[in-house]
Amino acid sequence: MSVRLGGACSRGDDDRVNAPAGMTLEQMLAVLDAVRSVGCRFWLEGGWGVDALAGRQTRPHRDVDVDIDAAFEDAVLTALQELGYAIETDWRPNRVELGAPGRGWVDVHPLVIDDEGNGRQAALDGGWHELPRSFFTVGRLGDITVPCVSVEAQRLFHSGYELREIDLYDLALLEQVRTRRTGLAGS
Repeated sequence: MSVRLGGACSRGDDDRVNAPAGMTLEQMLAVLDAVRSVGCRFWLEGGWGVDALAGRQTRPHRDVDVDIDAAFEDAVLTALQELGYAIETDWRPNRVELGAPGRGWVDVHPLVIDDEGNGRQAALDGGWHELPRSFFTVGRLGDITVPCVSVEAQRLFHSGYELREIDLYDLALLEQVRTRRTGLAGS
């Protein structure tokens, strides 16, 4: 199956980017500001993380997935609740999802960060997901630099489940980003 990226990557030509459902760029940045305000390190993943790697918003987003330093979990959740978000799904220590009417959802992924900058996320079935520090990078959303997970990490996170059309879109966009950075197509 091929995924067409053509117009979807051009903000001015794609009304889907500004679709009324989901979370706007401004709402997502307010979430990041709240996380930052408590002194917590964080990284975007999921759709907004893919967009950060691409350098621009390419599609609408239901939510924002944000990896946080687990040492700040309580402070982050309090800051998000002060923005009007309420916990809807609590699968701690793996993840917590919060929602706010008209502003979408925030999917918080607590990571235990070691002294070398490697992360570990509790797995739902016990054990840990290991995230080497090479998974953590920065991207851009227009003129705004944001911490995010790498192309390699995003590709890994898009595996192990039945891919939806939106996942296929994200993977095709990640391939464009990888090709642009390395000059190598495929693999």
